[in-house]
Amino acid sequence: MKPRLIILSDLWGKEKSDWVSGYVELLKDKFEIKYYDCCELGEIDKTNFFEENLHNQFVNGGIEKAIENLLKTEKNQIDILAFSIGGTIAWKSALKGLHIRSLLAVSSTRLRYEDKIPNGAIKLYYGENDFNKPNDNWFERHSIDFEIIKNKEHNFYTEKECAILICNEILK
Repeated sequence: MKPRLIILSDLWGKEKSDWVSGYVELLKDKFEIKYYDCCELGEIDKTNFFEENLHNQFVNGGIEKAIENLLKTEKNQIDILAFSIGGTIAWKSALKGLHIRSLLAVSSTRLRYEDKIPNGAIKLYYGENDFNKPNDNWFERHSIDFEIIKNKEHNFYTEKECAILICNEILK
């Protein structure tokens, strides 16, 4: 039986996640994959589908609601691949008891506010030009495995070559 891998979307959820299929295609032979739309997990109102509106809803209760819903759904040990806000949801869920074997979070900039580290193997990816990534002191203080992708912005994870890089790390 294949291990379970859950993929947590970025702030846009399924509406703007065509790029996720590249990850699924590369990982489906090794994992049983379940995709979660973080907007659905966080019970986010998508009527006003703009970044600032979605972000505000996540920050003002949506992250906590998503954690609550994820903890209700996932009871067994899992691996997680999470993007942007999804990485924050995965991280905080693990701190509240989600049983993770590994967490690979990509462009999860809100982690810069976190002081506690969840159990499990963790690797973080950020674009070099993402101004909201944690600073060097944060990485040093927490001794977390991370990789900075040269000349890339926040949404680098939507690019095919970056999907291949990240999936190769997972498949090691």
